Amino acid sequence: MADTQAAEPQAPEDEKQPRSVRVVLLALMITMMLAMLDNMIVGTAMPTIVGDLGGLEHLSWVVTAYTLATAASTPVWGKLGDMYGRKGAFMSSIVIFLIGSALSGMAQDMPQLIGFRAVQGLGAGGLMVGVMAIIGDLIPPRERGKYQGMMAGVMALAMIGGPLVGGTITDNWGWRWSFYINLPLGVVALAAISAVLHLPKKRSQARIDYLGVALLTVGITSIVLVTTWGGTEYAWTSARIMELIGIGVASLIGFVFWQTKAAEPVVPLHIFRSRNFTLMSVIGFITGFVMFGATLYLPLYQQSVQGASATNSGLLLLPMLGAMLVTSMVAGRVTTSSGRYYVFPVIGSVLMVVGLYLLSLMDTGTSRFTSGVFMAVVGLGMGCLMQITMLVAQNSVEMKDMGVASSSTTLFRTLGSSFGVAIMGALFNNRVQDVMAERAGAVGAKMTEQSAQLDAASLAKLPDAVREAYQHAVSAGTHSAFLLGAVVAVVALVAAVFVKEVPLKGAGPKTQDAEAAAPPAVVEAV
Repeated sequence: MADTQAAEPQAPEDEKQPRSVRVVLLALMITMMLAMLDNMIVGTAMPTIVGDLGGLEHLSWVVTAYTLATAASTPVWGKLGDMYGRKGAFMSSIVIFLIGSALSGMAQDMPQLIGFRAVQGLGAGGLMVGVMAIIGDLIPPRERGKYQGMMAGVMALAMIGGPLVGGTITDNWGWRWSFYINLPLGVVALAAISAVLHLPKKRSQARIDYLGVALLTVGITSIVLVTTWGGTEYAWTSARIMELIGIGVASLIGFVFWQTKAAEPVVPLHIFRSRNFTLMSVIGFITGFVMFGATLYLPLYQQSVQGASATNSGLLLLPMLGAMLVTSMVAGRVTTSSGRYYVFPVIGSVLMVVGLYLLSLMDTGTSRFTSGVFMAVVGLGMGCLMQITMLVAQNSVEMKDMGVASSSTTLFRTLGSSFGVAIMGALFNNRVQDVMAERAGAVGAKMTEQSAQLDAASLAKLPDAVREAYQHAVSAGTHSAFLLGAVVAVVALVAAVFVKEVPLKGAGPKTQDAEAAAPPAVVEAV
């Protein structure tokens, strides 16, 4: 049958197939938007949700349950795609995500919402991995750079638009629609993928590595709980945190040992023999660490110190996200046309270190323009790193390991974000409390005892002297957080220097021949 199709005239097919590829890519971008947008929309709706359902003491679990389930299921979805077929695994993850979204919208109390958010997170773990792995299947690495700008654009749009969309939906339709909004978008993506995407089906005789899945899940869960609870719910030196650290370390050591014995390991350790893959995992972890820390504390600084409106918190990040989008598009085009990429991780890491150091210099007198320039420098660095790390990681493994390569890279970035928020947050909170105690005495220390982050309403009620002390405290806190980020980003720079530029697959010595050969590869896959 394949021979018959190959013998048929190609002219009509060549006209149809690019459209098919575009439809698939559009569906993948919608799915990527779902994965990134959800937490940001829900975050804006949380005060209304608590007001309706109650359960303020369980508020953090609405986010934690989703994050835990997403992190734990990410490597499993990647492996399932490698073993049984990318399309089926991806569509299954979308269906589970949509079921979790519908159930979350119908939740009647906080425990129900937490449980349904965990279901939603199980599906979300396969969304980003599926997008990256399917693009890895469809598009040769040499051509993949063209689509970096598209992915970076979706990411920027989600970060800027998420809070705005969440606020609009909650104010006009009610908080339940912050979950229901996923349903029509998900159905459109499912329909397009089902109709247009045709990837080879796989039948693996090996059994799923259930013990590996269990050990990895326990290990990841323990790590995320340590970073979520440490310094907030429990002291870093408390027995509960120490127990979680012990369980996490033991589980991950057991997981690594078992992966050397398992017939079909969840994360084949041989992929880490590739120097580039290991280095990209490190750079991805650092990028997640820095990016999520920056997106959390920059709006806080601008609202508390510079008097910006909380309503437009997404727009406050526009200099960073806009620079990230532009650089990602340029890096993608250059990589596609030249096949070379070594310079981007190096330049990106340098810009990230410099930008974070500049952000650490901000104080109560820093103008919005100046802070915007500093953010743009960080954004330029991230734009060089965000998609290049996935591209190089996928180029470093065989096609049969595309799923686990994509999921592992995504997992390292997710874990990096958990550590970034936790460690930068601990530094920030401690510094704010110390400065408040110095400048405002016992009143200041008591005011920030429960939380070092005051909302706009609480800030407006403070006496002028106390408000000024708090602004100095937030400046000192952001200084410590971003200075730590700059130090950590140096690790990414060291890793980038040791990257070996391996020719991208599909990038032959003759550029015209390679470009001419790329569409049939895509057509055949689709």
